[in-house]
Amino acid sequence: MAERLILVGRVAGAFGVRGEIRITPYTAEPAALLDYRELRREDGSPGLTLTGGRVSGDGLIARAQEVATREEAQALKGLGLFISRSLLPEPEEDEFYLADLIGLAAVAPDGASLGRVKSVQNFGAGELLEIEPLGGATWYAPFTMANVPEIRLSDGVVVVVRPDEG
Repeated sequence: MAERLILVGRVAGAFGVRGEIRITPYTAEPAALLDYRELRREDGSPGLTLTGGRVSGDGLIARAQEVATREEAQALKGLGLFISRSLLPEPEEDEFYLADLIGLAAVAPDGASLGRVKSVQNFGAGELLEIEPLGGATWYAPFTMANVPEIRLSDGVVVVVRPDEG
């Protein structure tokens, strides 16, 4: 099985004239990105090696080994920054990482198979589970208690109430 990567931040652009990078962190503490140091691209290839930085508001201003100029920093705008799921601490009981849902079986409340969770997306209005059925097009279920009333990680199952298509 391929190593699961977790999105932990995104390059927001350049900061200043000396090649510093503004990063929007997706971690509880912005400075946590400095602890991971070696960040990857979505395909797993090397992304940025952080050599230092500081918190600024709710973001991070960082220096990276691969970036020397403002132009190089600005060219990275939009780059997603990932780490291996194995680097994250295990969640508390009854907690999970959204990435842990990917690949789980999706079943209806009556137990009928709906397919599997292909991805977890957020287009700006909250998380959506992308469900891939055995046949046909994928569809989305809002990640709410009404649409996802039960998650059984130990069984590899997510109970999903399919939204009305009316």
